[in-house]
Amino acid sequence: MGKRWGRGKPSITLRRASGEIVCNRCVVADSSFTRMRGLLGKRGLDRGEGILLQPAGSIHTMFMRFTIDVVFLDGENRVLSIEPDLKPWRSARARGSKAVLELPAGRAADVGLRVGDHLVS
Repeated sequence: MGKRWGRGKPSITLRRASGEIVCNRCVVADSSFTRMRGLLGKRGLDRGEGILLQPAGSIHTMFMRFTIDVVFLDGENRVLSIEPDLKPWRSARARGSKAVLELPAGRAADVGLRVGDHLVS
């Protein structure tokens, strides 16, 4: 999983402001097409993978094949809300969200991500 995904798309490493890595290979989806495509067609995410949808205030998991953690960020990349283990065929949103980080299920808890954390690239 994941070795070819995101090839040719810009990717970044997202960390907490204190330095801990949250996402090693975070594909940036900043066009309407890449945001719409999102994780569709993927069978899963490797531990260090994710996608950053920007701008975005809500997401859906229609047609997806796996569960994800969803992290809503404000305009300064501070965590507003975390929706852990969002299953396929669901939706989620957060008031004031300017970007959404989608991670493998359980990753937010594994790295101890909390509301208020500031993420930097």
